[in-house]
Amino acid sequence: MRIIFIFLFSILFSNNIFCQNPKNEIEDVLNLQIKAWNRGSVEEFMDGYLKSDSIRFASGGNTIYGWQGMLDRYKNSYSTKEKMGKLKFSELDIQILNLNKALVFGKWEVARTKDTLGGLFTLVFEKNNNSWKIIYDHTSSK
Repeated sequence: MRIIFIFLFSILFSNNIFCQNPKNEIEDVLNLQIKAWNRGSVEEFMDGYLKSDSIRFASGGNTIYGWQGMLDRYKNSYSTKEKMGKLKFSELDIQILNLNKALVFGKWEVARTKDTLGGLFTLVFEKNNNSWKIIYDHTSSK
């Protein structure tokens, strides 16, 4: 009986019958962030991050700790929809490290009326309560 259970369990989960593809789930999070940003909603964009004091954002030689600190930074830096522009991500490379951790590398671009910003990012995702959230974000600019 035990061998049958192990056999059935391994077949079901190796074929992803009950499991989503982690790469697709992470891409979904990133796509929701893009949509939120392009609507002008920093708060919805931040839904992609773990709402915790332990998350870390590093950019421009500065490090910010905590979800609220990141939200405040984004609101100060991108206080209007015009300053936010249109966000897109490209050249995504998603590496699943284990069942609940993933590393994502990519390019970002924000096209605004007067200029275009861009650069690279490296994100660490963690699966919490059945959803993938960003716990570390290192973003650089061109």
